[in-house]
Amino acid sequence: MSGLCSSAPEEFSYSMCCQHHSCGCGRVWVAVLQVVRSRLGGGCYRHVECSCPCTNSPPPASSSLRRFCLPFMLASLPAMAAGEEITPALQDSWGDFWLFRFFVNAAGYASIVVPGFLLIQYFKRRNYLETGRGICFPVIKSCVFGSEVKSVHQDDGSLPPRAEPTESSTARQVLKLLFCAAGLQASYLTWGVLQERVMTRTYGATETDPGEKFKDSQFLVFMNRILAFTVAGLYCALTKQPRHGAPMYKYSFASLSNILSSWCQYEALKYISFPTQVLAKASKVIPVMMMGKLVSRKSYEYWEYLTAALISVGVSMFLLSSAPNRTVSTVTTFSGIVLLAGYIIFDSFTSNWQDALFTYKMSPVQMMFGVNVFSCLFTVGSLLEQGALLESLRFMARHSEFTAHAMLLSVCSACGQLFIFYTINQFGAAVFTIIMTLRQAFAILLSCLIYGHTVTVVGGLGIAVVFMALFLRVYARSRMKKRSKKLPPGETPVQKV
Repeated sequence: MSGLCSSAPEEFSYSMCCQHHSCGCGRVWVAVLQVVRSRLGGGCYRHVECSCPCTNSPPPASSSLRRFCLPFMLASLPAMAAGEEITPALQDSWGDFWLFRFFVNAAGYASIVVPGFLLIQYFKRRNYLETGRGICFPVIKSCVFGSEVKSVHQDDGSLPPRAEPTESSTARQVLKLLFCAAGLQASYLTWGVLQERVMTRTYGATETDPGEKFKDSQFLVFMNRILAFTVAGLYCALTKQPRHGAPMYKYSFASLSNILSSWCQYEALKYISFPTQVLAKASKVIPVMMMGKLVSRKSYEYWEYLTAALISVGVSMFLLSSAPNRTVSTVTTFSGIVLLAGYIIFDSFTSNWQDALFTYKMSPVQMMFGVNVFSCLFTVGSLLEQGALLESLRFMARHSEFTAHAMLLSVCSACGQLFIFYTINQFGAAVFTIIMTLRQAFAILLSCLIYGHTVTVVGGLGIAVVFMALFLRVYARSRMKKRSKKLPPGETPVQKV
């Protein structure tokens, strides 16, 4: 065996080389060479791999490979102490672990957030709003300072007041309602089915080949956001919008939490069933209320706490009624729970931060555009830094079915957001909430029919309790609004806590 650089990658054996020369840290050399080889595309790279144990002498102290060896030696101490070799499968499993990917993604976002934060602080300390001038001044002012024009907060997300329907327009209103309901159901039911298909099933499976799963949830988030950004941009360009007043950088907070919540949502499907995820999303009213207390100092009615408790009971009944599956490890179950908790927390922060942003004069589509600008920036930056963008594009090239699913997933997400804005504008938040609550029930039923999920009797009762509580919330909120209209200004029908 003459050495690495004279051998074909397919015929070369790292472990045989290390055994032949009795390398004292054989396991570490195996891991280092395999990682270097996979990251550099499997070719022969003389400046990295020529000073390897395959020569007739150990590598010199100044070898570039030694810089790779030390971190892997430290990382492999637990495995070496247990008498286990670091195998490619072990490396792949660690690289696929959700917590590792979460921190890698977060590091990518930080590489954009930290310089941006420093620039914002620099312009504010220099009092750039008073001293700045030149062609860059309008851009910097819009991004850092904004116009600081605020409006009184409106209940429906700063939407214009809806016109009350007359008797002559009742039929037209019914048709509009059916259109909105059908659009929301079609968009989000299709989105849910495709989401479960992409994250839990393989592509390219044949009789001899088991196929491969798509693993990069961040790429799916990027696909959704780039299309939503395009749709919102075109809508803002073609329609009249309010004068924008919010500093652009404030959208980045909602954008970052929205990216992380979507990522947790996709990742959670690798560890839990889709019905479990839907119920967990239905129970997010509890952390939303907690975030409202912390972020916006909101107060809530007693019936809101009651329905939140009912939702908790229903979700607990569903989760505890599931028959224990011996094939699912405790680690897998714990990972799914942690990811669901992350989704709920990040999503709760997103909604409350957007609610605070609506104090500026903006439309929901402007909010959609501003958030997705930063979402595209964060995700594409992180994907490029990891080298995952090209790998995901290669996966799309290998599997045309995945390409169709990913594109349709993005279209459904963007269309669903537009249907949300239109429905709330035409019929209000109460009608929209009823439609989306029904959508969640249909999504669970559809997932069980298509993908064969089983639900016990107690689990079914838990689902019924959850949706009963959700409808009670809608009913109580509508009654409170009607009662508050009859009271004199300044009085409230029920004390808030």
